[in-house]
Amino acid sequence: MADNAQSPGSARALGTSIADVLASDARPAPAPLTTHAYEFLGDADLPTHRYTCDDFFQQEMSGMWSRCWQWACREEHIPTVGDHYVYDIGPYSVIITRVAVGEIKAFINSCTHRGTRLLSEEGPGSGQGFHCPFHGWSYDLDGTLKDVPGHWDFPHVCEATHSLQSVRCDTWQGFIFVNFDIDAKPLREQLDVMPEHFSHFPLSHRRIRLHVQKALPANWKAAQEAFMEAYHNFTTHDAPTGANAQYDIFGPHVSRFIHSLGHYSPEALSDYPGDKWRAPPLTEQELLAGLPVEQRQLAEDETARAVGAQQLREALGAQLNVDFSAASDSEMLDSIEYHVFPNAFFFPGILISMAYRFRPLDDDVDSCLFEILMLEPLAEGATHPDPPEPVYLEVEQSYTEVDELAWLGAVYDQDTSNLQLQQQGLKSSRKGITLGNYQEARIRRFHLTLDHYLAQAHLAQGSSDG
Repeated sequence: MADNAQSPGSARALGTSIADVLASDARPAPAPLTTHAYEFLGDADLPTHRYTCDDFFQQEMSGMWSRCWQWACREEHIPTVGDHYVYDIGPYSVIITRVAVGEIKAFINSCTHRGTRLLSEEGPGSGQGFHCPFHGWSYDLDGTLKDVPGHWDFPHVCEATHSLQSVRCDTWQGFIFVNFDIDAKPLREQLDVMPEHFSHFPLSHRRIRLHVQKALPANWKAAQEAFMEAYHNFTTHDAPTGANAQYDIFGPHVSRFIHSLGHYSPEALSDYPGDKWRAPPLTEQELLAGLPVEQRQLAEDETARAVGAQQLREALGAQLNVDFSAASDSEMLDSIEYHVFPNAFFFPGILISMAYRFRPLDDDVDSCLFEILMLEPLAEGATHPDPPEPVYLEVEQSYTEVDELAWLGAVYDQDTSNLQLQQQGLKSSRKGITLGNYQEARIRRFHLTLDHYLAQAHLAQGSSDG
């Protein structure tokens, strides 16, 4: 079961690989899905204090969240001039506003007089400018200082010194990103392979069908890491899938897994004698029964993946008035998940099409907010409708209360069911977190990048102190 001592990280589950599955598909996968980018990054334990310590949490806030690009909202949240969106992360708050057709700017959500927050609630709104509720200082849409009541007493105040403080802002595939660090490198560098890969999967042509927010009783890192591997499928979902998922690390900020549907390798756990998943291979007919498509008798030369993918092309195409004839079997069926540091997940598939975001909840190291945006392809020439209001769930509520999630509601309940137990266990554990060399390599890559941000922040602080 251990890796070869000469090649740590080289071990793989037995059975058919994702590459083999995609190569055998009736409709071949596009180039981005056939690439492989794994590297062994070490096998040392991670200290548990990274998930439980208030001091480490504050280091993340000041050293990472204030210095990296992060998705704040979608362009359809601010479709017309004067629309704005407030995005909060920990103690930081930013106003993103459409100042002109084709121009978006972002500002610190703070009056330049005595620091009062200008807009109180996160989310969308509109207006012709911004007005401080405390002393009435006002600003134009572009952040320029407009009016100071009693200006006679402020001869030292002018537009150049007291307009709103700018925040870096950029867009990608319909998502608006912000960075509080005015000296940050361009968003394009943090996105790495994303622009190239997603030129095949235009998320800007998808609408938000559903937005669900749920409070989770776990550190934001532990919560998102539950979605970065398929290793948990065997126990959490009681499903014989996941061992042969493919994991790719494209750089410090971007990683991916591909988990295929309509395929099953029961030999994947055959190195565990007597394991319950050592069962006879499923027939193609049985594999079809596991897909959310119309059930019919398969011909001898038909496969579940080919038939299921074609049924989805036809059914979803008719439902959405979208032509999916060029979409590969993998795009139609598979769970394809890209992670962009620090907290964003983008799924380019058609059946499984969504975006995730994990954020600390207020100033609490032990809780976070998990957001699901269900995305839906738009018909050719269609404009983005107004995005739906978020559906908010408290910790004790079930995802199955959201009817629009359908079969995914129960899956999300399973995915988040272990988080409170894990957070409790992390607090009492005397050892660190142990990660698999391959199946959990994305988690290790994330922590290495986090450490880099914290180290850079420490160096910057040292320079300013000196």
